[in-house]
Order: sequence, then structure tokens, then C-alpha cells
Amino acid sequence: MHINWIGQTCVRLQTKNLDEDVVVIIDPYKPDHFYFPRSLSPQIATYSKGQEGSVTMSQNPFIMDTLGEVEVKGVLVNAFASPDDNIIFKIVIENLNVVHLGRLTKKLENGNLEPIMSPDVLLIPVGGNGTYLDPEIAADLVTALEPRIIIPIAYHSDTDPKALPVENFIKQVGLKPESTEKKLILKKKDLPQEETKLYILEKNY
Repeated sequence: MHINWIGQTCVRLQTKNLDEDVVVIIDPYKPDHFYFPRSLSPQIATYSKGQEGSVTMSQNPFIMDTLGEVEVKGVLVNAFASPDDNIIFKIVIENLNVVHLGRLTKKLENGNLEPIMSPDVLLIPVGGNGTYLDPEIAADLVTALEPRIIIPIAYHSDTDPKALPVENFIKQVGLKPESTEKKLILKKKDLPQEETKLYILEKNY
């Protein structure tokens, strides 16, 4: 599985199903002053807070913006309710459980935590400022969820200049980042067995 962060809460996941590339785009958006490439051409697009403000996707992907469960091209997507009318997605690709917390701004109660506990990969918005989780709350949520790999998203970038820098979250979570990459390529066998690892992705189309 390939993981790219595309700014704000948008993430691109890529896998193969029967020799066909399958792309999942989570929270595609239309930047105010920047180009968002239509060449992403996903087979699946998910939205944590509706499609308003989204760039138009080419190739007529399967759209998921409501609660429920669906399997498309070997990718299983579960959508769970959370505060602020936000949707949390748990996506199973190549036997990897990927949890994307969407545009979450508040801590989760126990009932919200249960279906997303112990993910292999946690994509967590950390930019605060009332739009995303504050770094302190995000760090507490990491402790509660016990992921194997943490990938912070929705921090300061050219398309999100008001969000807090990722360094604020790194300080709170207390982990040294493994690397700063434009893409993370991950297989089940590569997951850490005992510890939690933190990866920082550069914004990259």
C-alpha cells in the first residue's frame, strides 16, 4: 500500500486488486489558490464532512459520504459517526487497518473509540485552531487508540496556512519521527510489533 498526504485532511491510498491499480482518495478538496490534480482518478472517494468544497473527481469513483460499510475492488470501507457530524473511516487494504479521523475537532468518548481501536495506521488531524484536533488532544487520542503507525495530517501547509505546524504535535506525542517522506510504502510484514512509530509525510500530489 502507498500512502500520500495531499494537504488538509486529504490522503491518497493506492493498492492493487487483480493486477489493477486501485486508488482511494479521502477528503478531496478544492484549494483556494492552488491546483488539485484531477489525474488522481480514484476508484473510491470518501468524505468525512460532505462533498461541499470538493474538487470534481474524474473517472466516476464510488462515493462514500454516509455511515455504513461497503467493499469496492477488494477495499473494505467502514464509516462511523463521531462528534461535529464528522465521519471516521476505517479502511482495510492488503489486510492493513487504516483509520482516518476526518476533520475531528473534539476528543472521542469510549463508544466512538471501540470500533477503531488498535489500527495498523492512524491518520490523525493535528492542526488545531478550531478546525482540527488540538495537538494535546490528538496526542491523548493516540495513547487511547494504540496504533502501530501514526501519520499526522491537517497541519500547516501552503493550502492550510492557519493550521498549526506539525512540530506542536510531535512535541506532545513524545515520539521521534522515523522519516520525512513524500510517500510511505507499507506492507503488513513491515509493521512494528512492539512499539508505535511516527511518520511525517511531506504534502505531495
